[in-house]
Amino acid sequence: MDLRLTGRKALITGSTRGIGRRIAEALAREGCAIAIGARKIEEVESAVSDLSGLGVTVVGAAMDAAEAGSIRDWVTRMGDALGGIDILVPNVSAGGSLNGEQSWNDAYQVDVLGTLRAIEAALPALEASDQGAITITGTTAAVETFMAPMAYNAMKGALIVHAKQLSQTLLPKGIRVNVVSPGPIEFPGGAWEGIKAGMPELYAATLASQPSGRLGTPEEVAACVAFLSSPAASWVTGVNLVVDGGYTKRVQL
Repeated sequence: MDLRLTGRKALITGSTRGIGRRIAEALAREGCAIAIGARKIEEVESAVSDLSGLGVTVVGAAMDAAEAGSIRDWVTRMGDALGGIDILVPNVSAGGSLNGEQSWNDAYQVDVLGTLRAIEAALPALEASDQGAITITGTTAAVETFMAPMAYNAMKGALIVHAKQLSQTLLPKGIRVNVVSPGPIEFPGGAWEGIKAGMPELYAATLASQPSGRLGTPEEVAACVAFLSSPAASWVTGVNLVVDGGYTKRVQL
């Protein structure tokens, strides 16, 4: 299938490693010019160098999603550098933690406000696009009970609700809004690699719950993000696409 992404311009936050990095790679391989953003400038520069080898324009700058001025400035700068914005993927996250009130503050500042501020800053450019798309990274931990009560789960749930509401208000402006919610995804340096080493019983139980007998890969999530962000999905908005290999047991009617 031709996703018709050649020449499109995409901004991806939290895009130097893991799922965010694979999203950037997937979009670049489809012909998108891309902007890389993360807190560590050395990681951004390395990602820009690597992805430039795919033959598309790649720009990047350090940004901190917890700082209002930083995320808004990054979106503006990257949009200017690319000459517009067709796709925004707010992917950056504070991650899961049981660190009491601090974890709630971190998840709110990074996952929720970081996403909302990025969207607000990108809206003028997205409205100017003929195929504006926002694809937010969610999680299956937000759609059914998972492990333990965590701020991460609740804040991602808030984003899923907000995305649905945004999809109704932004479509008249030509902007689609969707969510991709991964289940357990394993990659080097990721959370599930750490769980495998530090909590082998939890890892084994999770693996046993996967009908496929394995955890997912970032590439499998990235492929879904690329599709939903593309003109090929022009009639899809307000969707929370669960990408979990059958891990969740709920019925979505």
